[in-house]
Amino acid sequence: MLLLACAMSLGAVAQRIAVLSDIHVTPGNENDRQLRLAVEEINRGGFDYVVVNGDLTNEGSDEQIANVKSILDGITLPLAVLPGNHENNWSQSATKTFVDTWGNDRFLATVGADSLVIVGINCGPYMKMGDGHVKQEDLHWLRAELQKAADKGRRILSFNHYPLRENDLDNWREYVQLLQQFPVVGHINGHYHSWIEYRAGGIPCVMTRALDMRDGTYGYAILDITPDWVHVYDKSIGQAPVARFAFATTHKNKDVADKSAAWEQPEGFEVRKVWTDSASIFTRLGIDDKHIYFGNSLGQARAIDKHTGDAVWTIATGASLFGRPVPVRKGRVAIPTATGIVMADGATGRTVASYPSKEGPYVADGITDAATGDILMGGYKRFERRRPTGKLVWSYDSLFNYCQAAPVADGNDVIFGAWDTNLRCLDARSGRLRWVWNNGKSANMLGPGNVVPVVTAERVYVVAPDRYMTAIDRSTGATIWRDNSHRYRESLGRSADGTRVYAKTMDGELVAVDATVPEFKELWTVDMGLGYDHAPCIVAESDGVVFAGSRRGIVTAVDPEAQRVLWSIPVGVSEINGIDVDAATGDVYVSLIEGTIFRISKR
Repeated sequence: MLLLACAMSLGAVAQRIAVLSDIHVTPGNENDRQLRLAVEEINRGGFDYVVVNGDLTNEGSDEQIANVKSILDGITLPLAVLPGNHENNWSQSATKTFVDTWGNDRFLATVGADSLVIVGINCGPYMKMGDGHVKQEDLHWLRAELQKAADKGRRILSFNHYPLRENDLDNWREYVQLLQQFPVVGHINGHYHSWIEYRAGGIPCVMTRALDMRDGTYGYAILDITPDWVHVYDKSIGQAPVARFAFATTHKNKDVADKSAAWEQPEGFEVRKVWTDSASIFTRLGIDDKHIYFGNSLGQARAIDKHTGDAVWTIATGASLFGRPVPVRKGRVAIPTATGIVMADGATGRTVASYPSKEGPYVADGITDAATGDILMGGYKRFERRRPTGKLVWSYDSLFNYCQAAPVADGNDVIFGAWDTNLRCLDARSGRLRWVWNNGKSANMLGPGNVVPVVTAERVYVVAPDRYMTAIDRSTGATIWRDNSHRYRESLGRSADGTRVYAKTMDGELVAVDATVPEFKELWTVDMGLGYDHAPCIVAESDGVVFAGSRRGIVTAVDPEAQRVLWSIPVGVSEINGIDVDAATGDVYVSLIEGTIFRISKR
């Protein structure tokens, strides 16, 4: 239990740090004005360092990042800046602008008399709904840097945006176990806009205030660090500091190992890890007859041998990848990147052609037209059709935000969502708009921006963060029905014969809806035992089994005829990016954010 600080003399202070967290600045809003006042006050406060601990903006747009940067540039003291979920989850640039603006999304610095090291790392979630996650390369970096600091006898104070707790940070155990190996005196985070004290593996942790609080005050946190204590103060702008917490710089570590992580092979199936990456993986998988294609958080597009799991090639693209590589005809693969489309030889990785983008990044999953082999893929404020060579056929550019999920092409229709509240149907041949639909919500983040629709001959089905499933007339775009009897979100799929729509709910259920009738008709619901879940992982059926993935690395197999869970196993701790079926073999592949790929085969 952390103890409330007694007042102490400033003469005992060894280091003094101001912490701004959850400032949520939009140009011209009240937080914009209050942050400018906070900067003026901090400059007069006698601080050794200033840390901005995530959620600088509301939507992570380039405009908002540039604006808040112009304000923070007024700080005349040493400054470290970390992103939060609002920069990582809804980023116009696929997180690239933040790194370009501040040079990195992590920091390490010595403070005061060189006896204290402050260190901070990014923690997602990245470009989709999910728990916080520390990238694998950041954990490698953190270990190496803390070893250097410890060798020099320095104490360490840790920062990031998310709490080091279950249900907040998926790989918190690995993170905490790393920190426990070094002289870490404590950890500081934000995110919940509240003052909260807690411990993580014995490490004292404090969640600090937001710039604006529910009590109407605006302010920041002050950390006063002495050789024996860390004192935490609440500083409202224009008011005297108020002591909140204090914790000793020594503590006893506690074991945080997960004793329940082991699992056995499910009866009748083989679940095998085929790849472990040195970085995190945010993409679904592209699959052809020989290879599995994916991208990682270091911006590397990779191909591995589908049968052996051996690395085949790697292409460096310069920024984190979020859209899966798309196998196309003539052995080529189309790689969506932060700066354009790269066409590569699938066998060798040799770049065949590049198509730069001036408008913004590609983060969506593309598909190929079965008849022509053309690529259909969304981008930033546009949707495109390209030849297998990569050459542009048409571009529909009347979108108002970026595309993320894969489209569905059926006949002459291509149907997709974007983060501008809208679902659209285009003529696949010309790119002409057939219809546009939205759920009536004005907030972009409540629309069908990250769902793969289910399309039948007469209807289109979607779910969205407004927690409804909707059936839409395929020919007109008119709403047929909307159902909120379950807490739907972004996870959807269809049966192999097209007669059922499957949705994973926020309560960990699998709901089956009849797709053969015009009215809403729930066929059955199976509780998969996942509890609260918001992973936007699609649902897929292969060889009579339905597969779903969770935010905690759990793969669940459901028998749709018997309406029961066959098995549910934790193949990792992080979100499953997608369920991808190998059309040639029926094998199911899943990638996890922590950088692993598994193959699921029937025995």
